[in-house]
Amino acid sequence: MKKCYINNSIRKLRFFANEMTQQELADKTGVTRQTIVAIENEKYFPSLELAFRISHVFNLPLEEVFTFRLEDGNNEPIKT
Repeated sequence: MKKCYINNSIRKLRFFANEMTQQELADKTGVTRQTIVAIENEKYFPSLELAFRISHVFNLPLEEVFTFRLEDGNNEPIKT
């Protein structure tokens, strides 16, 4: 069974953006602070639009904010 892993570096990016608060990021992206908390904790995965909004706030490409990998049942990365 393939497992999908999506990670993000939002907490680190906020720190390096003058210690931007979760509320500030929420306000800039049009979501609630609770949504940002859930995304940072990888409990919720944003829509593609929200992912692009977040990357735009940090002026970074999407793949520098979010990473994606698939693994097979043996925890081996799947080459795509």
